[in-house]
Amino acid sequence: MGEIAEVSDVEIQALAERVLGEITELLEVENKYLSDVQQMKMDAHIKAMARRSLTGEGLPDFDADLFDEISAPAMRLSETVTAMFGNLPNKEALLLSIHFEMAKSK
Repeated sequence: MGEIAEVSDVEIQALAERVLGEITELLEVENKYLSDVQQMKMDAHIKAMARRSLTGEGLPDFDADLFDEISAPAMRLSETVTAMFGNLPNKEALLLSIHFEMAKSK
């Protein structure tokens, strides 16, 4: 296992806010939105992804088969967002896809 880098909360928050801004635009293009509760969950998840991206910390193992029912559009959005970090594994997209699956149509 690699060493986990030291990163400030300011760096994590800056990266998370940049990605969250992009998510807002992606959802707008898809004519979708998140409820206030869903947005709070997305914010927390993106901040955790930013931390993992900057520190090199990995995810615990999980069963990818649990995500077989995720729609192609939700997975595409999730993969797009995960790619914004530049260094996160695709299994991050699986976890994030749940948020996009739950987004509501306008």
